[in-house]
Amino acid sequence: MRAGGLHSRTIEVLDQRGVAERFLSEGQTHPAVGYAYIPLDIRDFPTRHNYLLALWQGDFEGILARWVEELGVPILRRREVVGFAQDDAGVDVKVSGDASLRAEYLVGCDGGRSVIRKAAGIDFPGFDPSTSYMIAELEMDREPEIGTRPEGGGIGPVNREKGGGPYGVVVRELHTDHASEPTLPDLREALIAIYGSDYGAHSPSWISRFTDVTRQAASYRRGRVLLAGDAAHVHAPQGGQGLNVGVQDAVNLGWKLAQVVNRISPDSLLDTYHAERHPVAARVSHNTMAQVALATNDDRHPALRDTMAELLAMDEPRKRFAGMLSGLDIHYDLGEGHPLLGRRMPDLDVHTADGPTRVNALLREARPVLLNLGEPGGFDISPWADRVRMLDAAHGGVWELPVLGEVTAPAAVLIRPDGHVAWAGDLTDPELPRALATWFGAATPP
Repeated sequence: MRAGGLHSRTIEVLDQRGVAERFLSEGQTHPAVGYAYIPLDIRDFPTRHNYLLALWQGDFEGILARWVEELGVPILRRREVVGFAQDDAGVDVKVSGDASLRAEYLVGCDGGRSVIRKAAGIDFPGFDPSTSYMIAELEMDREPEIGTRPEGGGIGPVNREKGGGPYGVVVRELHTDHASEPTLPDLREALIAIYGSDYGAHSPSWISRFTDVTRQAASYRRGRVLLAGDAAHVHAPQGGQGLNVGVQDAVNLGWKLAQVVNRISPDSLLDTYHAERHPVAARVSHNTMAQVALATNDDRHPALRDTMAELLAMDEPRKRFAGMLSGLDIHYDLGEGHPLLGRRMPDLDVHTADGPTRVNALLREARPVLLNLGEPGGFDISPWADRVRMLDAAHGGVWELPVLGEVTAPAAVLIRPDGHVAWAGDLTDPELPRALATWFGAATPP
């Protein structure tokens, strides 16, 4: 139950793979995201998914696992990685039970205490915790006080539609130094301290603990070993960004890794993963630390919170902060060029020779798309035709980006498999062949 929601950009990337509806059908949409528990309405954002989808992490993982099974991906469960050794050609991974695997690359997605990160010798600098929370799922004899409290905790039914027990509980603790795992008496004590009652809490399914410890891997790559998700960055849960950043790490890395192992692109393409994703998580770490400070419970902080709430009620600050939390404002630094360069491609309604469709639907196969919105022809795609789909299309609407607003429509746009724009301009632009070669491999000789 650690994560409880999907932000707009995460839903968009799931939509790009054609599976968003699986998650939408299991969750509940809410019109606002929260910055330090200050609601920011995003219903006016230019996206088809201008909401937060409330969905527990356990449900998200179950849906994701079923999709992966459909794709025929082999999974070894209940196996522990106990070590690895890499050489110039690959990585030997030792797993529990005296088994081993040989792979070209190893990606550590094994959480904040990542065995793979430590074994790779990648530093994890940052800040020690200043606050600690217990999180649990349990029964209560008396109806609790439902909702979020300024201290950053809250109580709510696990089944949002049904209501009643069991309840999910997040409650702030008085100390950050703990020598043992949390217990039911610890949880009851914390509930009484915050709410004045423990509501007869009993029969926990599980109890865990998290803090606002903030750390980020110095590098997301060491040779043939890469990191993603909490293995690469940990931070406070304020804003609900952790799971979402991890998903977007995977989407950014996945297509690049596929191109390298399929000999489409050189190994150096993997260096762009750190270059693009490290700044994103650094920004998340920064904004979560600010949110923790805003949630500090003392007599003077309400004045600060009231001031921030007043500022965030204004359109420009609201859009700027909500764009950051939702992931819709992510901008990879790909150099100078059109305002779209390095940003997410809007999910436009377009009309092609096959009829009407959407941009995200064109990315279902995780292949790059060169979308020509001008006169048909004008560029020979044949040197990349085995890798890049070129499509003539028409779009008559407005191009609008979160935070930036309206932008001038380019004549053509090159869209990466992760939905970000690798190039935008006119098909006669000499930068187009260079962008194709940079991101999708050298031209194939005729």
